[in-house]
Amino acid sequence: MNGLDFSDLGGWGPREVITAILVLLSAFLCFAAAVGLIRFRDVLTRLHAATKPQVLGLIAIVIDVAVSMPSVATVTLAVAIIGFQSLTAPLAAHMAGRAAYRTKHYDPALLLRDEHADPPR
Repeated sequence: MNGLDFSDLGGWGPREVITAILVLLSAFLCFAAAVGLIRFRDVLTRLHAATKPQVLGLIAIVIDVAVSMPSVATVTLAVAIIGFQSLTAPLAAHMAGRAAYRTKHYDPALLLRDEHADPPR
């Protein structure tokens, strides 16, 4: 056999298989973000759990939409969504982390090195 044989998938073509994989990947990543928000006890670690898997899950869903409905408008919108989300989510997490650090809403024992602490005199 040359190539992929999708005849035994019950009528599912390559596009449906890719869609199913991307939706399951996105669901897993969003679930991992939710579990991280519940399990982690510190603001800074919760920010990590909230941004990375959530953004990757959104990217997987947006790519799924672009694969499911391939058109110039859909792909252009998908690229714009991925670009803006990749820029704004880490920036928002950074600003929330700075606010948590300045108001002392973090666990200092979890820091390996505090680069913003006052230098020794």
